[in-house]
Amino acid sequence: RTVRVWLKRESGQYWPSIYHAMPSPCSCMSFNPETRRLSVGLDNGSISEFILSEDYNKMTPVKSYQAHQGRVMMILFVLEMEWVLSTGQDKQFTWHCSESGQRLGGYRTSAGACGLQFDVETRHVFIGDHSGQVTILKLEQENCSLVTTFKGHTGGVTALCWDPVQRVLFSGSSDHSIIMWDIGGRKGTAIELQGHNDKVQCLSYAPHTRQLISCGADGGIVIWNMDVERQETPEWLDSDSCQKCDQPFFWNFKQMWDSKKIGLRQHHCRKCGKAVCGKCSSKRSSIPLMGFEFEVRVCDSCHESITDEERAPTATFHDSKHNIVHVHFDATRGWLLTSGTDKIIKLWDMTPVVS
Repeated sequence: RTVRVWLKRESGQYWPSIYHAMPSPCSCMSFNPETRRLSVGLDNGSISEFILSEDYNKMTPVKSYQAHQGRVMMILFVLEMEWVLSTGQDKQFTWHCSESGQRLGGYRTSAGACGLQFDVETRHVFIGDHSGQVTILKLEQENCSLVTTFKGHTGGVTALCWDPVQRVLFSGSSDHSIIMWDIGGRKGTAIELQGHNDKVQCLSYAPHTRQLISCGADGGIVIWNMDVERQETPEWLDSDSCQKCDQPFFWNFKQMWDSKKIGLRQHHCRKCGKAVCGKCSSKRSSIPLMGFEFEVRVCDSCHESITDEERAPTATFHDSKHNIVHVHFDATRGWLLTSGTDKIIKLWDMTPVVS
């Protein structure tokens, strides 16, 4: 139930300078370095705000307001609008005036939301929730309107990251995948990235190098090169028999009876999307430009067509050695901060790989 400020001492070690005891466990926070305003979301649904002194040795409470009926899941402070955006376990998205603390408006989401991003230029807010849906709202001073919703994950959305320059939204999910949504291209392009063995916990973006940093519950830190021409994964085709050898699948009773053959299990080639049997898709290959950094099932003909150049990795993998639950990336210094379920905070110099 405490908020702590850690300062680097002359010894090179970080030690807490001050801490503030809160009335309820802290669930999320947002810090603005320019104003030194710290917004802290609590399990009881309230948001407490502080101003930190220039030497970071004092925390002055500014205001506290009841934003939600349940745990606050995400907070975003927007300096340009002087808004505090938040989502809660009560399935509510709300935004408040940071000066007065007055509630300006709200919107009910389909489930509790763990992803929240805002585009200052268009005043669009992106909300990712536990149902796997991403909602885009247009915010005005005291009202909002629904722009669109889209869904591509089979699990809940756990993290969002917005690139305002390329106008691309990244969403991470408990289904272990990341999807890059090309909002600015207006073509509905969605690129899938597969590089984690457990749920994706956090996403950060280095705009100057066009590299995406994803961290997962598997302890993995993956650096994705987004400055390459990536391809959309194909839709999986439906068929009652293998589209390579015409062997019937096990539910196709008529063809099984007519051909006197035992039905086979259906698989899909990750490169062409065709429905194939196990015999016609016995090979596996990585397809990095489609987002498959690990080896996946492909049909035999696609396996022969994939060149060594196409198998060249577009991501680097690093082991954080703890189950990451929160991440903050400082793009100016190239520092990455991770905190884990082991209650340890780690500070990483990412300049050797993010450059």
